[in-house]
Amino acid sequence: MAGRTEVAVMTAGAPARSESAGGKWWRHVIYVVTGNPVTLLAAVLLVVLLVAALIGPWIVPYDPLQTNAALQLKPPSRAHWFGTDQLGRDVFSRVIVATRLDLAISVAAVALSFVVGSAMGAVAGYFGGWTDKIVGRTCDTIMAFPLFVLAMGIVAALGNTVENIIYATALINIPFYARMARAEVNVRRNAGFVQAARLSGNGDWRILGLHIFPNALPPMMVQISLNLGWAILNAAGLSFIGLGVRPPTPEWGIMVAEGANFIVSGEWWLALFPGLALMVAVFTFNLLGDGLRDIVDPQRRT
Repeated sequence: MAGRTEVAVMTAGAPARSESAGGKWWRHVIYVVTGNPVTLLAAVLLVVLLVAALIGPWIVPYDPLQTNAALQLKPPSRAHWFGTDQLGRDVFSRVIVATRLDLAISVAAVALSFVVGSAMGAVAGYFGGWTDKIVGRTCDTIMAFPLFVLAMGIVAALGNTVENIIYATALINIPFYARMARAEVNVRRNAGFVQAARLSGNGDWRILGLHIFPNALPPMMVQISLNLGWAILNAAGLSFIGLGVRPPTPEWGIMVAEGANFIVSGEWWLALFPGLALMVAVFTFNLLGDGLRDIVDPQRRT
């Protein structure tokens, strides 16, 4: 009877332990988000941006590309919350639809620069020697140019397509991750836990990928959040000077550039609302840095 009871307790306890292990990471995320009011605000704003990006094209009241000469330059009203532009297009619909494109450019560019830059920096910091010199000189060459001017030159040479904007934005951000990853890995490559892993028979690549790099991620998460905001500003800046996304595609930078021509004549809403959307996106990513750092920090999960 006692044996049956013991088996029953062990059987009943197994799913609970499995569920606890599976939900540990989510509990940690919820704890980090709710434990800091600033992180909570950033998370709420991020959810709003993601919802607008994912379902925005299906919930907007008007076609963002539809023109109507009878509705040109109408101020904000109940029918058109953000007013209409010089072609009679609904500004609110265009701002919401533009969220998907701007976030896609930003996330794709930062993800590409993070993968390439952190890999370069981690290898340079761990192995040193000629690898470190090549990576260092490459980063110095990129950083020698004004970054926005370099992005302008790349897009102007390759063509102002979305793909080229992503590549140009990623290229100018690579040195940030390469230098940070190199510094973090270089500090930890002779740490005690690395020596223990090496004595246990782990190879260099396994030590670098599974032991050192996860501990180098927290400071890079802050850099990622900052670069997400910079990438949106970079894409908007390129569009503002005519080297970004081509009209009539809804994009915040294009809308601000077009609206700037009408501010003097009193049509302030054309540039104000896309500019506010741009500001909220950058503000959100800047606030999100500390939360991302705490989420990926192995010491915070203990």
